[in-house]
Amino acid sequence: MSMVGAAALGAKAEAMIAELAAISAEPDRLVRLFLTSEHRRAADLVSRWMTEAGLEVREDALGTVRGSFGAGPKLLIGSHIDTVVDAGRYDGPLGVIAGILAAREVIRSGRTLPFGIEVLAFGDEEGSRFPDTMTSSRACAGAFDPAALQGRDADGVTLSEALSAYGKAPDDIASAAYGAGDALAYIEVHIEQGPVLEQLGRPLGIVTGIVGQTRLRATVSGEAGHAGTVPMRLRRDPFIGAAAMGLALERIALDNSDDGMVATIGRIGAMPGAVNVIPGRVTFTVDLRSASDAARLAALKRFRSEAEAIAAQRGLQTDFEMVYEAPATPCDAHLQDRLAAAASTIAGEPPRLPSGAGHDAQIMAKLCPSAMLFVRCKGGISHNPAEYASLADMGAAMSALIRLIEELDPASLQ
Repeated sequence: MSMVGAAALGAKAEAMIAELAAISAEPDRLVRLFLTSEHRRAADLVSRWMTEAGLEVREDALGTVRGSFGAGPKLLIGSHIDTVVDAGRYDGPLGVIAGILAAREVIRSGRTLPFGIEVLAFGDEEGSRFPDTMTSSRACAGAFDPAALQGRDADGVTLSEALSAYGKAPDDIASAAYGAGDALAYIEVHIEQGPVLEQLGRPLGIVTGIVGQTRLRATVSGEAGHAGTVPMRLRRDPFIGAAAMGLALERIALDNSDDGMVATIGRIGAMPGAVNVIPGRVTFTVDLRSASDAARLAALKRFRSEAEAIAAQRGLQTDFEMVYEAPATPCDAHLQDRLAAAASTIAGEPPRLPSGAGHDAQIMAKLCPSAMLFVRCKGGISHNPAEYASLADMGAAMSALIRLIEELDPASLQ
């Protein structure tokens, strides 16, 4: 291992996480959105840390802060510094800070590596400001869609306008992409954001892949009427129909639990929305995720069929609009094994588990072999101020990352 122990690494990471968490748009909760003044301050702080670690710092056209060291193809290590609204401290920043501290220890050791290192601090993983998400990593991977530039935030500002205000030139985005052979692999350290590692009593886990996602916007139409005068048996109530569809969705996900399938109705609205009126139209969202694309697509087909049957039985009409779809992204098998071997020497054999959340790693996998190391988080809580990872667990993760860097054979990734 490197010269600094796991306990010291964990304590240093916690201090840096606290310093970054103090940069927020609101005094009483953590809000740090892409291309805002808070993002600028956070990027400047990360740049300073990278410089102090001995990295050469630059910033690309999407605002990703890049700290590099060494020659040859780069081992990329990164995560994001943007947040959701009312966020926790660890989601994203832990991965950036882990990369900085691991690179610092390798540089201090004087060890010569057969590859370079580049630490990445992406700015747009959460998608909390603009409709498109992960635009920072998409630019690095050469997968940026120029149509995203016209997406608008809640104030009507386009991504293009926000980039210009941030001091960037949208026409330069293509230059952010890594060239052929520039990237050796991508590693991301991240809190699990779920309860599995805690339930297993294990500090670290190896991510097998990132689940595929489908998001739908559903509309169920019936007939509005007086809440007091229309008999129950004569109603065409779209809310009751939507509720039955929600139960069908839950049943379908439970039937596919072996594939890690989860289904969520996160938003629902009834119109006209009066307390004494049977609604005439109900809208709701569906978020369906699975590690198996085949299972997810089959479940989606089954849900639509059962929803249409429910609607027909109740005299309702249904309409489904696809708003987002992403395939499952497996993590590189060899990198999984190398991460597992490194983690085993620090904290015992790590379990392997899929990620139910999206990450920049799924985008970077379009560019190069990619893998993720999960860190146990208290109660499995994330996207919440109660989010927490212990100093010991963070220290173990960074120690494992350092060992991976020291032992990685670039020829094994060709």
